[in-house]
Amino acid sequence: MRKVARALAAFAFALSALTACNNSDLPPATQFSPLAGTVTDSVTHQPIAGATVIVDTVLIVTTDDKGMFKVAKVPSGIVDYVVQAKGYADVSSTVQVEPGKTFQLNVAMQQPTPP
Repeated sequence: MRKVARALAAFAFALSALTACNNSDLPPATQFSPLAGTVTDSVTHQPIAGATVIVDTVLIVTTDDKGMFKVAKVPSGIVDYVVQAKGYADVSSTVQVEPGKTFQLNVAMQQPTPP
């Protein structure tokens, strides 16, 4: 009996979650844009593989061996980002992303200067 009750509770939770995702309060798909770019070394212009790109603190991707990355759906509007890579100073800024248009973000990272 407990298994049936747990299964029904799990089903009810899943159904409510799916219903919430179909909420008209959520922004329509046209309010999102793809974000793509390349992360390179500012001196050598070589790609930086394995750099982490964090968009609005929740969308996180890692660059490939060519230093390239892509985030399929970024909410349009004002977007904050941080790029981090081992041996480099973090790069952070804010950009304006237009709905439905791919935003190209190319970042040249610098190695920190010794104290």
